[in-house]
Amino acid sequence: MARPAKSSPVSLAPELIARVRQVELYTHRLVSTSLAGGWRSTFRGQGVEFEEVRPYQPGDDVRSIDWNVTARTGEPFVKAFREERELCLQLVVDTSLSMDFGTGRWSKRDAAAQLSALFATVCVRAQDRVGLTLFGPEGLHHLKAGKSSTHVQRLIRDVFAAPVTPAGTPMNSILEGLERAVTRRSMIIFCSDFAGLEDGDQDLLDRFSRLSARHDVIALFVHDPFERELPKVGILELEDPLRGRRLAVDGRCAQVRDAWRTTFEERRQKVRAVFARTGVDCVEVDTGRDLVDPVLEFFIRRRTERGGRRR
Repeated sequence: MARPAKSSPVSLAPELIARVRQVELYTHRLVSTSLAGGWRSTFRGQGVEFEEVRPYQPGDDVRSIDWNVTARTGEPFVKAFREERELCLQLVVDTSLSMDFGTGRWSKRDAAAQLSALFATVCVRAQDRVGLTLFGPEGLHHLKAGKSSTHVQRLIRDVFAAPVTPAGTPMNSILEGLERAVTRRSMIIFCSDFAGLEDGDQDLLDRFSRLSARHDVIALFVHDPFERELPKVGILELEDPLRGRRLAVDGRCAQVRDAWRTTFEERRQKVRAVFARTGVDCVEVDTGRDLVDPVLEFFIRRRTERGGRRR
């Protein structure tokens, strides 16, 4: 069940405060350099909104005539629309235990926090609104959309401070909560490793399809280099935090490394297939590489192909 965010500030340990500050500085530097100018236009003009029916005036597009009203009144009337100038962005971030995994500079949760801060900062500078939904062991946590710098700081703190346990919230419940909570057409960005998504049932596919039909939905599929490629080392003792299983693997064995690589590639293709079938755009983010490049390339490509609009 969804629970509203409390109005009081989140209390963080000093080391987490330092991490939040580091993310803020890093994000502001990115927005001021590579994300300036044309990047902002990808967030604008998401669609049009019906405003009124008014009498036809010379020069109006005949395709906008409301034939039902025209037939009832005997006079030509047209539908008037206005462009939605303020975007509402909803960030949906996974805070389950698997997101705390990391073998390089960033854990998957670090990557999620940085990308969330990046999107939030861009939106706030454009005078757009951004909200946050965290999904983890305690269900959904919603932070109401806002557009102040203080709001962005709160958003980053919430991502870092969210509690974790091995069991996360089922994706079906997450989508059900979003369908109820996000009523206005919005851009919804998921940031997760989507563990277990490949085993989703038809109900999950239907919910994703309904969400993407109403909103502009983007999935940031975050993964760690270790998940993709087993290092060529000795015996590794591993634990699956989601299933509570332990196993030992021999990184020296080429067959084991090949099987590891194949398993990841199969899961990767299944996750991408889910999004392809449901109309959700998928962007892969490798925590061992630059976090922003794939996101930036995606929006540049979208702006070029679709003129900055999804539909």
